[in-house]
Amino acid sequence: MRGVLLTALLAVVSLPRVRAVWLGRLDPKQLLGSWYVLAVASGEKGFASEKATKNIEGVVVTLTPENNLKVRSSRHRLETCDLSVMELLRQNSGWVFENPSLGVLEYRVLGSNFRDYAIVFTQLELEDEAFSTVELYSRAEWASPAGLSHFTKWSQSLGFLSQQQARLQTDSTCARKAFQVSCI
Repeated sequence: MRGVLLTALLAVVSLPRVRAVWLGRLDPKQLLGSWYVLAVASGEKGFASEKATKNIEGVVVTLTPENNLKVRSSRHRLETCDLSVMELLRQNSGWVFENPSLGVLEYRVLGSNFRDYAIVFTQLELEDEAFSTVELYSRAEWASPAGLSHFTKWSQSLGFLSQQQARLQTDSTCARKAFQVSCI
């Protein structure tokens, strides 16, 4: 029976607009603050071939007066550090966020202890490509064993192959730029 359920879950996961399983309710205030993104699983085209060049990313999550999430991030791209800010609107169903105009169909926390790690699921539709990601957020520049274990569990259970998973390079120079208030 368990094998049948896993097979059914994997079949559903392969669909472009997969819905991740949601465990419990999130108080978004628990997610607020600075995070390093240390590992990523992604269905994005080209991710597998580029994953060895990706560095640690930085994310700062704040809450707007309307209970929307504001996410400031820094990502290393080629020779530059891209800084971006996006507001994610709260969906009607619990603490799930979105901003379809920016290509973010779903943003939610799958699991966390909020002290040192969070596993974040994002469903994206950029240009003509729909894909999902699972990211390991960490309060420190290194991953806790529990955080890595949960990241691996979630990314595998959502159907990501090993070539679609990456621990990011330890250069956090660009990541720290997201934490600087002057970047906004």
